[in-house]
Amino acid sequence: MAYKILIVDDDKDLNFIISETLKKYSFIPTAAYSAEMAYDLLEKNTYNIVILDINLPDSSGFEICKEIRKMSKVPIIFASARSSVTDKVDGLDMGGDFYLSKPYTLKELVATVNALVRRCYGSEDRIIEFGNIKINIDSRTVYRNNQLIQLSLKEFDLLSYMAQNQNKALKKETLLSEVWGTFSTVELQTLTVHIRWLREKLEDDPANPKYIKTVRSVGYMLEISEA
Repeated sequence: MAYKILIVDDDKDLNFIISETLKKYSFIPTAAYSAEMAYDLLEKNTYNIVILDINLPDSSGFEICKEIRKMSKVPIIFASARSSVTDKVDGLDMGGDFYLSKPYTLKELVATVNALVRRCYGSEDRIIEFGNIKINIDSRTVYRNNQLIQLSLKEFDLLSYMAQNQNKALKKETLLSEVWGTFSTVELQTLTVHIRWLREKLEDDPANPKYIKTVRSVGYMLEISEA
């Protein structure tokens, strides 16, 4: 399984070197050189691991980590020249999984990535298939008619939760709590929009969905036939 990795580092040369190294180990890297680029990519795609520098031109890796943790549990590696104990503790406390201090070797980085893959995704992926849809829970990938579908972090989290609770009528409030977080201030309209986006990407006829059903006065259901 090819895992997708987002590399957020404004050093374009280093970003390129990391990307080329990860490709040799069959990973799929994507480069971002600023917080703005990172947020845009995270909104449109889903990744298995995020590598974060701390010092960025328009924000910091700490702030990006905080934002990611509001919406996803994707593994995060801090890779920064800031090597104080305080920085390391702060990075791990706010949700980072590993902290690498620059300069680090590429072998060290690859070993860290592999360790996270083993720890977070295991040796066997959890796969849910129905109709022409295939969801890999662990690699966070979705295929329709054997074609990879690009989902945002929240779109995937929503689909994953519904798939793992298939054929159950799920309250809107439950979906908001489980996907966006118990203390999230996200409004119901946001859930409605994400449901619409999922239907547009997964359904043959989004106006008459076969899988993602609306349950009147309750919420939504991912309906999967047992046949």
